[in-house]
Amino acid sequence: MKEPLVKLCGNRSLADLAKTTSSGATHLGFIFVKKTKRYVRPENVGRWVNLLRPRQKLVGVFVEPSIQELEEVLHFVDLDVIQLHGNETVSELLKIKEAFGLPVWKVIHHHKDGEKLMEVFQGVADGYVIDSKVEGAHGGTGVSFDWEAVPKYRDLAHEQSVSCLIAGGITPERVEELMTFNPEGIDLSSGVEVNEQKDIGKIQSLMREVERYVASIPGR
Repeated sequence: MKEPLVKLCGNRSLADLAKTTSSGATHLGFIFVKKTKRYVRPENVGRWVNLLRPRQKLVGVFVEPSIQELEEVLHFVDLDVIQLHGNETVSELLKIKEAFGLPVWKVIHHHKDGEKLMEVFQGVADGYVIDSKVEGAHGGTGVSFDWEAVPKYRDLAHEQSVSCLIAGGITPERVEELMTFNPEGIDLSSGVEVNEQKDIGKIQSLMREVERYVASIPGR
C-alpha cells in the first residue's frame, strides 16, 4: 500500500505556507474562491511560492471557474492540480483539461448519490476529494461525514485508477480513527489551525499520526 497523500489546504499567508512547506505533506492547497474567508490573491501566492520553493505539489481550489479566471491564477502560480468544488459538468472539466493540460480533481459531496457522481466523471476526473455536504457551503466547514463510507469511495477511485482524498472534520485527534478505514489521502484546513492560522504544533501532531499509521502497515 502506498503512503497516504496529505493535502494541507487553505494557506492564507507566507507564514502559513512556511509551516506547511516544512511538513511532510504531499500537497499544499490555496483557495481562489472570492468572498470566502480563505481566499488568497494569486499574485500573493506566486510571491510566496517563489520565496519558499515548496517541494510539494500545489493545488488551486475553484468553484465553477471560467477559463479566464483560471488563466489569471495560472499567470502567477504554477499549479500542479486544479480542484473543482462546485457543480461543474463533465464537459466543463474536459474544457479545462484541454485548455491547460493539468490534472483536475473533482470534489464529491457525500450523500446517497455520491458514488453515482463518481461514475459520471469516470475517465474525466483525475482524482476526487470526498467532502461532507453542508447546506450553503462548498467546503471548509470542518464537518465530517460517516467515514464508514470511505472504503467504497476509495475502491471506486481505485477502479478508475485515480486518487481519492477524504476531507471534512479531520483533526490530529481524529485522524487515527479515519486511518482505520484506509483512505488513500486526507485533505484538511481548519484541523491544523489556531485562530484561523496554520499551527506548527497541530501540523506536526497530524503528521506523526499519519507516520504511525504508515509504520503499522504489515510488510513495511
